[in-house]
Amino acid sequence: MDCIEVCTGAGGEALGLEQAGFRHKALVELDKNACNTLRVNRPLWNVLECDIAEFNANEFMNIDLIAGGLPCPPFSVAGKQLGPNDERNLFPEMIRLVKECHPKAIMIENVRGLLDKVFDDYRGFINKQIETLGYKLEWRLLNASDYGVPQLRPRVLLVALKEEYFRYFNWPEPVTHSKTVGDVLYKEMASRGWKEVNIWREKANTIAPTVVGGSKKHGGPDLGPSRARKAWAKLGVDGYGIAEESPGPDFEGMPRLTVKMAALIQGFPEEWIITGKRTPAYRQVGNAFPPQVSKAVGTSIAEAIEAYESSLTRRQSYGEA
Repeated sequence: MDCIEVCTGAGGEALGLEQAGFRHKALVELDKNACNTLRVNRPLWNVLECDIAEFNANEFMNIDLIAGGLPCPPFSVAGKQLGPNDERNLFPEMIRLVKECHPKAIMIENVRGLLDKVFDDYRGFINKQIETLGYKLEWRLLNASDYGVPQLRPRVLLVALKEEYFRYFNWPEPVTHSKTVGDVLYKEMASRGWKEVNIWREKANTIAPTVVGGSKKHGGPDLGPSRARKAWAKLGVDGYGIAEESPGPDFEGMPRLTVKMAALIQGFPEEWIITGKRTPAYRQVGNAFPPQVSKAVGTSIAEAIEAYESSLTRRQSYGEA
């Protein structure tokens, strides 16, 4: 199946959709560092480095899926929650693209603050806009840890399908218990011969708090506000910054995560390269959508499309008979 994706970032959602069987016809991303990350990891992807407002979807008429992780600051509890009054709100642009290409399905990811009561009316407005175009939709809060990601990371998903497809859609069930932070980061933490790595691994024996710190208005790369840093400290991780490299043989104290370690916590595979200097690279990671969650939801969408089209083929066959 084919898809187009906007606000692609470092490629977490795109990678998950690829694993779910979707082929990207276009990926739209404004940030040059993120575009470089996409091109380095997937040279054959059609990466368009432009503002979503400059992207026209008419040439992708009736594509299977349009997806995107729209900017979170308008709805995040960490911000002012200006919602539709925030210039970074891109739901109107996404609806425009849906009107242009009439996809079979829509998948939009955002922060859980979007489900707050303050946005009830705006969600209702979005629902009406999409339903008027012939879709049925549902919002759902999913935790990344339910899909094998070693952090909680709650995210809101809006999934919409044309009415004939929607009856076949089911949200993915949780599939596995997540690995611990110690399990996921052990290889990287041990890569430079740190003598205390096994002791650290025993302490880091649960999932991580949500990786944050992806805002461009944020001063430098760290693991979030005081509450988040305290949670990281319980895992034996210093959350006050991002390290250039793994701890050396005689390192003492709590190590900091590197960008690669943060990417592993987000669910990126070990071979995925995040390009750019440390701060913009970490921002890409902090804003990413875990591939495992994207794959799970993308698979459910693909199955719904396949189920309807298979039933249509059967009905046509019976009619001809």
